[in-house]
Amino acid sequence: MNVLEVRALSKRFGTEQAVDRVDFELTEGSATALIGPNGSGKTTTLSMLAGLLESTGGEIQRKKGLSVGFLPQYPRFFPWLTALEFTEMAAKLSGVDPRKARQQAQRTLEFVGLHQVAGKKVGGFSGGMKQRLGLAQAMVHQPSLLLLDEPISSLDPTGRREVMELLKSLLGQTTILYSTHILNDAEEMTDQLLFLRKGRLVEQGSLDQVRSRYADPQIQIRFENTDAAERFVRESPWPATAKGAAAVLPVKAEEPVMQDVFRYLAANGGRVLGVEQETASLEDIFLKVVAEK
Repeated sequence: MNVLEVRALSKRFGTEQAVDRVDFELTEGSATALIGPNGSGKTTTLSMLAGLLESTGGEIQRKKGLSVGFLPQYPRFFPWLTALEFTEMAAKLSGVDPRKARQQAQRTLEFVGLHQVAGKKVGGFSGGMKQRLGLAQAMVHQPSLLLLDEPISSLDPTGRREVMELLKSLLGQTTILYSTHILNDAEEMTDQLLFLRKGRLVEQGSLDQVRSRYADPQIQIRFENTDAAERFVRESPWPATAKGAAAVLPVKAEEPVMQDVFRYLAANGGRVLGVEQETASLEDIFLKVVAEK
C-alpha cells in the first residue's frame, strides 16, 4: 500500500527551477534513498513533502491519517532546554496528549541512546548527540512517515554506524525517505533509489533494478605479481586491463565466461591468488547516471 504518491512535483525560485516534475511513490514500511549531487533538489523536495515549503506545481497525495516526522539537515535547538524538555516540547507540538508527552519523550530518548543525558542542557551536546536529539524530535510522536535530510552526513564513522543501526531497527515499522551523499549507507538500507539531477528525477528503482541497467559485471583475477597480471592482459583473448597485480576483465552478464577464464589460466600457468566476479558499486552507478542523463 502506498502512503505517499508524488505527481509532477515542481518548485521554482524566481527563474530557477529547483524541482522539475518529479514523480514517485512510497510504499508502507519501505526505506527510500534520495540521492543526488549538491543543488540537485533533495532538500527542496523533502521540505515540500514535510509541508514546510509550498510547491509551484504538481501534487502530493498522502494516505489518510498519515503522520509525518521531519529531520532537517541542520536542526536547530534551544540550548537552554534539557534534552527531555526539548523532546517533550516536540511531542506536544506534534499532537501528543500533553499528559503522555513526557513519558513518550523519555521512551524516545532511550531509543536513540540519550536517556542518560536526558536532564542535561542541549547547549553542551556534541554534534553526534544533537543529531540523535534531532532524530528523537522527528519520531517522538511515532509518525508513519519519516523524512530525513542527510541524517548522518555530519557524523563521524562511529556515529554514522550507530544512527544507521537505529534507522535499520525501524525498517518495516515506519516508512523512511532520506537523502544522502554517503552511498555506502544507501546501499546498506534501501528498498528504492531515487536519483535527482538538476531538479529532475533521472533514475529510480530498487538497487538490483538499477544495477541491472547500469552495472557492468567484471572478473578480477589476482596474480602473484604485476608481471603475471600484465602478461595476462597482453596474451589473453579478452580485452582485460591491469590494476597492479590484478587483471580486470569486463564481461556481459549473459556470457558464461568464468569457466573459460579458469580453463585459460589452467592451460597457461602463472600463480593465481584469486578469481572473483564483481558488480559495480552504487558510487559507480551514480557517476554513470549523472553523466548519462
